[in-house]
Amino acid sequence: MAQDNLTGILVRKNEITLEQRPIPVPGPGQVLLQMEVVGICGSDVHYWLDARCGPFILEAPMVMGHEASGTVVKCGPDVKSLEPGDRVAIEPGVPCRTCEFCKTGRYHICPDIKFCATPPIDGNLARFYVTDEDFCFKLPCNMTLEEGTLMEPLAVGVHACKLGRVTVGSVVFIQGSGPIGLCCVAATRAYGARKILITDVVDYRLELAKKMGATYTLNTSGMDEMQIVNKVREILKEEPHVSIECAGSEMCARLSMHLTRAGGVSILLGMGGLEMTLPFGAALVKEISTIGSFRYNNDYPEAIEMVRSGRAHVRDLVTHHFTLEQTIEAFETHRDKVGNPIKIMIHCNPNWKPDQ
Repeated sequence: MAQDNLTGILVRKNEITLEQRPIPVPGPGQVLLQMEVVGICGSDVHYWLDARCGPFILEAPMVMGHEASGTVVKCGPDVKSLEPGDRVAIEPGVPCRTCEFCKTGRYHICPDIKFCATPPIDGNLARFYVTDEDFCFKLPCNMTLEEGTLMEPLAVGVHACKLGRVTVGSVVFIQGSGPIGLCCVAATRAYGARKILITDVVDYRLELAKKMGATYTLNTSGMDEMQIVNKVREILKEEPHVSIECAGSEMCARLSMHLTRAGGVSILLGMGGLEMTLPFGAALVKEISTIGSFRYNNDYPEAIEMVRSGRAHVRDLVTHHFTLEQTIEAFETHRDKVGNPIKIMIHCNPNWKPDQ
């Protein structure tokens, strides 16, 4: 067990520092975790480069990190389901538990949720982190800590699939093959989708999408809206039951509405502009349900089971590894696209060795 608590802090726009902080103490119902692996999310990079992500604005220094796995090292009073040595995936948002949304099972939209690395709440890019017992999920013995970290983006995909009612035989159109789009491919395949078409403008991402289960890929570079509409229809030879927009792009949101078949579902998942011009007239006459998908709720257990059972494969998302001391280099690698990054992992345990 490490004896220090080196922590990665976003001080302000374009400035990340590493500093020592006290090792936290778990309270009732909480556990102290030796942090193992923290993934870099696109939202982390937005905060670093722009000091904001969508409506969330950085106004004070904040610990980074929310995609994470760890090992329990100490339990606070009243902890019943975990013990030291347990490896866990960490769901990074802890709600109030008492509001209308929490009591009706939609705790992810609790107005008082404390979500890691969403201002002003600190994240978990550190040697040690304390969180609530019931937001830690034991990893099966056949899953790695890296896969545990990837349960966060996979849970995003699972949640979108549930909202879109993806099931056996569904035809699914996904836009954006970053980690979230790729996790949507994995989740839709696990749910039994018959056809999956994913688009992007980066070939190496589309190649990975194919490996992860996409039936078709389409590079839309240089194509206008109607060219994409016609090409998607040509490839699928039918319209999708479900469209999942993962790029945060107005044009992609428009395409979802144009292409989704009558009675289908258009999921808006990418964090884009606060205002968009969308063809709701097209959605109206086809009775398309347009639904925003935000984070996840009660989706971690299903994401873990998908990987444990072999129905979903996420290991290939990981392209780069860094130590906690190399945090700045890790973020620069993401920004500069060095080595075609998909998912960059930061290893917080000082005992980690490459290829272990």
